[in-house]
Amino acid sequence: MAQVTQTAILEGGDTVLKLLRYELKVRDPQGQVTSHAFDRREVVIGSNPDVDLSLDDESVSRQHCLIEVGELGYRLRDLNSKNGTYVGGMRVNDLYLEPGATFAVGRHLLQFEVGEQEVEIRLSGRKEFGELIGGSVCMREVFGVLGRVAPTDTTVLIEGESGTGKELAARALHDHSGRGRGPFVVFDCSAVPAELMESELFGHLKGAFTGAVSSRKGAFERAQGGTLLLDEVGELSLELQPKLLRVLESRQVTPVGGGEPVTCDVRIVAATNRDLKREVSEGHFREDLYYRLAVIQVVLPPLRRRPEDIPLLVERFLGEVSRSTGKGPLAVSFSTMEKLKKHRWPGNVRELRNFVERAAVLAEGDRVETRFLKLGQSQQTEGEGGLPEGIGGDIQIDEDLPFKDAKNRLVEVFEKAYWTRLLERTGGNISKAARIAGVHRKSAEYILRKLELGRGDLE
Repeated sequence: MAQVTQTAILEGGDTVLKLLRYELKVRDPQGQVTSHAFDRREVVIGSNPDVDLSLDDESVSRQHCLIEVGELGYRLRDLNSKNGTYVGGMRVNDLYLEPGATFAVGRHLLQFEVGEQEVEIRLSGRKEFGELIGGSVCMREVFGVLGRVAPTDTTVLIEGESGTGKELAARALHDHSGRGRGPFVVFDCSAVPAELMESELFGHLKGAFTGAVSSRKGAFERAQGGTLLLDEVGELSLELQPKLLRVLESRQVTPVGGGEPVTCDVRIVAATNRDLKREVSEGHFREDLYYRLAVIQVVLPPLRRRPEDIPLLVERFLGEVSRSTGKGPLAVSFSTMEKLKKHRWPGNVRELRNFVERAAVLAEGDRVETRFLKLGQSQQTEGEGGLPEGIGGDIQIDEDLPFKDAKNRLVEVFEKAYWTRLLERTGGNISKAARIAGVHRKSAEYILRKLELGRGDLE
């Protein structure tokens, strides 16, 4: 087994993983070989262009498998891929890689080689940080970063899918800092109309525009002495981004309508469910603003990548429900827990919490049952063209999800249906489809790869 040295740190029981940088040599179906070096603890392989190692192969799932480093070595895990991951001709779900080992992902053959350069990764000894919960290696790594950066005023960018706990992470950073007694202000960039965004962020003077009957402080001023969370920062318009950049650089805001600049003593934490690097390359987000926000990056893993944390989360949520409803202790059977661990949870921890609350309230007796788990409804049923059945009339919506999550899920289904029909209309001509859609061809190629459409037509 490839050597991974672990060193316990007495303070807090943290662990330091000393891993060796490794390389994956990829042979494609045409026999071409490329090499990719990694020094991260976790690397995802798949056909989605947003993963760490993207393979252009129709037989590869969007998120096919992953290599993660733990105390025992370099672990290869299949992520419930459609066609499987193979080692020595045998389909595998979970194993540890030896140097020189080869494994097949779709029509690609990958060889694992360990180098000599050492990288240190710190894992927290705790199973929670603020309201975030998890004993998995990936969450302990997150807690290790949060614990070190919290006492500082460093700007932090928190990335992760909807429902993974980005706001909880930001709140924990605030509470564990010297600003903990100051205000914690959340500004949701996706919830404010574009014409009001500047006023809501920077404030305005009386009479600055129609309807401004009095002066009003913006989010930056309201967060004086504390922390400002710029939630869904990827939704900011290109017009407003340079103004935000100037504020971050000068630490001064000028209210709409003029007046003297106001100095802001504020720590900035940004959060997004978008891939901001991709947004920069696509021209939708300013590169200089990205680097100003991403001084420290924290990526919260989706719940499907840490199923071992589900029992901890369920126990916490059941306790909360019991206290709020006055119900006695509720039990979860082994079979029920196994079903929960195997579910993909597209809404992540937020969706799990909603299930636990629903199941606990409806439970008869002292046991939570899977008949209250809407497993079928959490995966949209698709009809012709990829649209949910009944899209022309009753749209299928999971009302147990928060509005933002339900909307995002419908948008994803719509995107696939839209591009499927557009490709059918243009006979697979991507350039023509891009012109009709009003996007650049490169953007269309990225969208199609992400949706796993038209891959054979891509040049």
